[in-house]
Amino acid sequence: MRKTLFKIHSWIALCALIPLIVISITGSVLVFKSEIDGLLMPDSHFVVDSHAERKPIDKLIAVAEHEFPSYVVGSWEIFNDDTADRVYLIERGTDTWYKFHINQYSGEILSQPVSTSHYFTDWFLELHYTFLLNDLKTLPGQTGTVLGFFFAIFLFILGVTGLIIYRKFWQRLFSVRFKATLQIVLSDIHKMTGVLGSPIILILAITGGYFNWAVWYHEVVEHAEEQHFILTKNLHSDTINFQAILDDSKKQIPTFNGTFLVMPLEPDENITLFGEVDSNNPLASEYANTITYDKKTGEHIANWDIREVGIGWRVIDSFRKLHFGYFAGLLSKILWCVIGLSPVWLAGTGFYLWLSRRNRKKQSQRNREQRRTATALNT
Repeated sequence: MRKTLFKIHSWIALCALIPLIVISITGSVLVFKSEIDGLLMPDSHFVVDSHAERKPIDKLIAVAEHEFPSYVVGSWEIFNDDTADRVYLIERGTDTWYKFHINQYSGEILSQPVSTSHYFTDWFLELHYTFLLNDLKTLPGQTGTVLGFFFAIFLFILGVTGLIIYRKFWQRLFSVRFKATLQIVLSDIHKMTGVLGSPIILILAITGGYFNWAVWYHEVVEHAEEQHFILTKNLHSDTINFQAILDDSKKQIPTFNGTFLVMPLEPDENITLFGEVDSNNPLASEYANTITYDKKTGEHIANWDIREVGIGWRVIDSFRKLHFGYFAGLLSKILWCVIGLSPVWLAGTGFYLWLSRRNRKKQSQRNREQRRTATALNT
């Protein structure tokens, strides 16, 4: 069985070599997405008046609609610190999304609407989970998402088979025979790197695979027999008071803090406000809770409190922080970045070891043929 697992491990690694390197490098960079955005576009990513009071969100929405009349506001990412609000727009009559930044304290427009993959880190994110294949007209729309899902499965299988193959790893985990041949040294380092990084690698594989599967399921399965609804105008009533919704949300769920406002994007949808709450769970995400309001009247409809649901939903909600590694601040980010790069080293050392074994087998085969030829000549 060990030989079979070794073959599976080797061939999957060879087949997925380049994609897993791309996923590894892009993922490690994206751990620091917010910090990189701040460095590359400080004028639009950060706001100066972070100690001032937020303007009512209705006034901010009015600014957005006045400045960009050819777009419909689709969703609004809310910040209460020195990060500028991010507003997501849909061009009227299309299903194309754009985004821009606005100062939530002054109402100043900080950037113009651009594609959701326009900025470097957004483009990197698209590369990370779709390999930029979803937008190719020669391929089905979710090709990149599906491929990303399968490569996440491959990464998971590599982690599991590696642990089974080297199941007695604790006996020589930190023993690297530096005085031996290069092949032995690299083999020891390969095993040590894989074993030490496997818990985080398995977490990244499971959470990343889930995200890709969820996108594919929503786009292909739930909308299999229907096309996306094309917005030409707001689906909510013009009389809706969104600031009243934000204020009311704090009464609906104790300690609720709204982080993401989603407008109705289809006729059967209502207004949804995502948010975070005080919790003893360090892995609870900032989008863990939702409160729904009627799009015509603004009346409260339903709550979803992560603290009151089953363990399964809480585990799924934890995937966000576990995948991006920001649950323990800078320390966990650095750890996730370093371990996230380990597949690059594992790919390099693994390929070298595979090539060395392959060359040895060929040499052994040539030696056997030479011996058989010499024996035939002597007889």
